[in-house]
Amino acid sequence: MKSIKIKDEQAEMVKETCIYCGACLTSCPQGAIKFESDLSMVKAAIEDGKKVIVSLAPSFIGAFDVLESGQIVTGLKKLGFDIVEETAIGAEVVENLYKKYIEENKKENIITTCCPSANLLLEIYYPSMIEYMLPIVSPMIAHGKILKRLYGSDAFVVFIGPCISKKVESRDFQHETAVDGVLTFDEVNTWFKEENIYLKSLDVDDFDNESFKTGSSFPLKGSIVKNLFHETQASYELISVSGIDECRQVLDSLAKGELKNVCLELNTCRGGCIGGPGIPKESPSYYARKKRVKDYVIKKEILDYDKFLDLPKGINFKKLFFDKSIKKIVASEEDIEAILKKMGKYTKEDELNCGSCGYDTCREKAQAIFEGKAEYNICLPYMRNKSESLTNIIFEYTPNCIFLLNDELKVLEFNPSAERIFQVKVDYIKGKPISMLIDDSDFIEVMNNKENILAKKVSYSNYGVVMLQNILYLRDQNVLLVIMSNITREEKQKEELKKVKENTVRAAQNVINKQMRVAQEIASLLGETTAETKTTLTKLKMITLAEDGELK
Repeated sequence: MKSIKIKDEQAEMVKETCIYCGACLTSCPQGAIKFESDLSMVKAAIEDGKKVIVSLAPSFIGAFDVLESGQIVTGLKKLGFDIVEETAIGAEVVENLYKKYIEENKKENIITTCCPSANLLLEIYYPSMIEYMLPIVSPMIAHGKILKRLYGSDAFVVFIGPCISKKVESRDFQHETAVDGVLTFDEVNTWFKEENIYLKSLDVDDFDNESFKTGSSFPLKGSIVKNLFHETQASYELISVSGIDECRQVLDSLAKGELKNVCLELNTCRGGCIGGPGIPKESPSYYARKKRVKDYVIKKEILDYDKFLDLPKGINFKKLFFDKSIKKIVASEEDIEAILKKMGKYTKEDELNCGSCGYDTCREKAQAIFEGKAEYNICLPYMRNKSESLTNIIFEYTPNCIFLLNDELKVLEFNPSAERIFQVKVDYIKGKPISMLIDDSDFIEVMNNKENILAKKVSYSNYGVVMLQNILYLRDQNVLLVIMSNITREEKQKEELKKVKENTVRAAQNVINKQMRVAQEIASLLGETTAETKTTLTKLKMITLAEDGELK
């Protein structure tokens, strides 16, 4: 129902418009979408010593690997459940309430209300059809109410089935906590594995209450409406559909007045409850599951009210349905056109309507963007074109020389920088050996050894360039990707810097040599002067001593 919006490239659930069909769970290839599990709550109830009761959906026989139906009862009691009954008991009650309502209320059309996702589909998207919905609770809620009355309001009732939307339905304010927890078949199957419980090897135990043919057939598509009327006595045209698209199509026809005097059985899971999203992944095929359920129903007895459990009096099985539609602001044609252009769709031909974004048409996607539920870049053609555009820009305008060579070292691609550096036009060199331009020994080495050459400095003197060469072998395509960076200027700068350094060293050495000569000359002069001074001072000293009579 397009109830996942993308905000800042993160997926968010739109609770107001979701019908909890579980399609997103089964569609996500990464298994990234999870639902909130009641498993820990159920285990806690068992550990706390509460009376924990199972209402087991009748499609169980196709979901679990058992030889006899009673083995599932033994397995569940090994997990700690006290009482195990089939939801089919509630289905019998609902079927009879349907019949009574139809007899007492002459409606133009009738829509069954066993599937909670179908009910949400009507309430949110087809509120004008609510008047045709049978105002009766689902079999799960009916059975939960019965169990609470039979075993006490403090009993902890757990529904186990193939359905995700039952988790939401169990929290509906109208149901007075008829069901305390909901587990899928898949959750319980995993639990069996964790406890090393192998159903086929178990003894057979009886259900704590008997179910009958009509209720047990509910998982089979069309069984509800077929049980309501004998085919020859039906006062309505009986229509059973399964799958969301099919449900929408028949409701659209009903809303347009194309269908009249019909009794609709709607199920959002394709093939009915047997195709629910909570079926264990290792279960047999849909058709094998369907056969198992059919065989199980055949063995069941037709409801005998003398044998049927004595229903407590005064249980309210009525259900109200409400208009839950969300007012949708429709984008103007100008807004749609502006959004389409931002998505790179300028003409009708650009609107591929490929559906890769999750929307059937580009205009639906534009409306979703207008509502804030989608982003421009979640469009594969748009992103591909944008990527190709950026790739082309990089290829065309990069200063690096880029070219592709096939396994024969013939040129496949040759970018403009390569044309300038090697002074040749791409039209001339394309399809010809690279050896016509440069030495191909490095390319031969990489193609033979499948080992890349990275950052190798190569001088092409005939072109007056020095290149930093990277040769990459692309294994999947069996081609060579060659990327060369022109480092001629850097090399010239290095040469000039080297010359400057050499000149500087020579100049410094000349200065040192001159300084040494000056120092030596000064030292020589100082030496002569010092000797003369010493002689003169010695003579002066002798004269002075002689005058003082000290000289002997």
